[in-house]
Amino acid sequence: MTERENTNMETDLEQEKDQKAKSGETAGEETAKAEAAGAEEVHVRISSPPFLYPCYFGTDVPSNDQLIAHSHTTEEIRRMIGADSLGYMEIEKLAGMVDGLKYCDACFSGRYPMPVPDTDISRAFE
Repeated sequence: MTERENTNMETDLEQEKDQKAKSGETAGEETAKAEAAGAEEVHVRISSPPFLYPCYFGTDVPSNDQLIAHSHTTEEIRRMIGADSLGYMEIEKLAGMVDGLKYCDACFSGRYPMPVPDTDISRAFE
């Protein structure tokens, strides 16, 4: 395998892992593992606000249909992943974390810093 093929394969695996996390698959798998290991309860905490909107500025999420939190409530997601509780970081806490630095929270709030595409652009550069 060439270095380029290896890099492409690593990139594909990384993208698959990212997509699984955004769609809730990873949390469901981890909940099942914890229960199989004997956990009586599983409480899931996500270290970000719910990812509700497409990100065009680095996370490579071109449409809402790839985001579990866009179309499901926290309670629905909790049931889907089989957890006893599910909690996300509050979006208001982001500002305190960056200590006055400018940041983009569009994927959490839907407030984009500039005009964004109104169609799925996932295949635009292939």
